[in-house]
Amino acid sequence: MIRTSLTPRAGWQQQFDSLGFSYHSIDGLYWDERYAYCFNSEQIDVLEQATLDLHQMSLQAVDHVMRHGMQDRFAIPAQFWSLVEESWREKEFSLYGRFDLSWDGSGAPKMLEYNADTPTGLVESSVAQWYWLQDVFPDADQFNSLHEKLITQWKKFSGKGLLHFTCAAENEEDEGNLSYLRDTAIQAGFATKQCAIEQLGWDQKQGVFVDDADISIQNLFKLYPWEWLCREEFAAHLLTRPMTIIEPAWKMILSNKAILPVLWELFPHHPNLLPAYFDAWRISGNHVKKPLYSREGENISIYADGEVLHTTGEYGAEGYVYQAYAPQPKFDDGITPAYTSIGAWVVGDEAAGIGIREDETLITKNTSRFIPHYFID
Repeated sequence: MIRTSLTPRAGWQQQFDSLGFSYHSIDGLYWDERYAYCFNSEQIDVLEQATLDLHQMSLQAVDHVMRHGMQDRFAIPAQFWSLVEESWREKEFSLYGRFDLSWDGSGAPKMLEYNADTPTGLVESSVAQWYWLQDVFPDADQFNSLHEKLITQWKKFSGKGLLHFTCAAENEEDEGNLSYLRDTAIQAGFATKQCAIEQLGWDQKQGVFVDDADISIQNLFKLYPWEWLCREEFAAHLLTRPMTIIEPAWKMILSNKAILPVLWELFPHHPNLLPAYFDAWRISGNHVKKPLYSREGENISIYADGEVLHTTGEYGAEGYVYQAYAPQPKFDDGITPAYTSIGAWVVGDEAAGIGIREDETLITKNTSRFIPHYFID
């Protein structure tokens, strides 16, 4: 795993604008092709197998949580427990997810968390870095089958009628990811409509959710977290299951940091896992304190070598887990030092590629840069 310095392509911004990747320069510098990461094919095989193994272990962990009634450890509102159980029992359709891994190219990749409900970074991982590869390293390859696998997975969805896509209004990154996912559904043969979640409403007379044109919603893909949905004013109506929701309710288990101690309990000392516990006293040495619900690196505390690195935010009220510290590898060319995190994509039950983020600190945040990758045999 080598970080190389490159000269950015002329006109890449215009290319990405035309592809729908309009937020490429959000916060000044997001997409960063001054660098690229090079792997060999054996390293890609390691990443692919780790992704597959972690996903299967995670599914077993969900089943364990259900069978042992552990939902309260996940701070899921009690009235939603039956919905989660029914969703899991019926194996409701799931589209995708993303593991965040710490790895420097040798040894075993370590799982930091599983973004299994509303992961973003799709446009840059799927489309943008593929176009970059064709221009910069046309004779190389890339661990990236996201587009094809998303279309294939959509074709397995049995929902009938219009497929609505929604996210919060005026969030350019979420809207870009949502539009891309909608496009893959269209290519899979679905009729679709996209609207802001603020435009959805409840029709009391018909007992259905409706969009801004009063069209009833039968199938809803939401780039909006379940833990927020559960606490909205209309949340009680979700319990009647008036529509099919993607990602399904059982993803409340996988997308929660409480899954980390469960995984460690079920698969202790697995090479791709880090020790993790619900109780701080059970972990010693360098470790990370993570809220059950946390996004974009907020409210994370790293306790390492006598120092503390902490980010602020709005999370933590529901509780924390404690995970052994696995520092992201550091690359430093003397100009832009970077700590690297690998996002490993899952579509359905298959590994589908990676996207790489860099930050000048040990905590990957919303402002962390995206760096393309390639591999050679």
